[in-house]
Amino acid sequence: MLIKICGLKYADNISALGAYPIDMMGFVFYPKSPRFVDGELKTSTVKNIPENIKKVGVFVNQSMKEILCKQRLFQLDFIQLHGDENEQFCKRIKDLNIGVIKAFHIDGHFDFSILKKFQEQCDYFLFDTKTTGYGGSGKAFDWYILNRYTLNTRFLLSGGIGLENIDDAIAFYHPQLVGVDINSKIELTPGLKSIKMAKNITRIINK
Repeated sequence: MLIKICGLKYADNISALGAYPIDMMGFVFYPKSPRFVDGELKTSTVKNIPENIKKVGVFVNQSMKEILCKQRLFQLDFIQLHGDENEQFCKRIKDLNIGVIKAFHIDGHFDFSILKKFQEQCDYFLFDTKTTGYGGSGKAFDWYILNRYTLNTRFLLSGGIGLENIDDAIAFYHPQLVGVDINSKIELTPGLKSIKMAKNITRIINK
């Protein structure tokens, strides 16, 4: 199962996490997020991330120009679109041979039919909890809603995943579920992850 730890911003923290079996690190470029990297994230920090860990930039309703500027600057492997971006927007990024992760905010009323037009334009979907914001709520949704998802695009499970429910997340089965997105539940403060909790959660996932 893929492990994505998202919402990182501090150099020492990023370096320490690089020693663990993580598949993706996520960096939030959305200014309204408490995990916004702002001027904290340096290109040298990102450059020193082990090559086996994919670098993901998270954007919310931002311009293509801004996204591609950050992608080039930080050599991002994936762009995660966490807002209201349409399938054409995803395609423009995909056509540049950049990985695309499209996030969708799930509740009991979510219409899974809208995903059909995105499936050819995205490497992964990310299913997160629907809130008034754009993620990072620390709240889980009812994962069994995803039994209504029948497309072939693989997805990451997000929203309130931590040590208290990682066993349940691992036990949840869906043929297209390939990984988990971990963020606020292992934080000391926004953007600063607990190395101890990260070590424990990666150990549980990989046991």
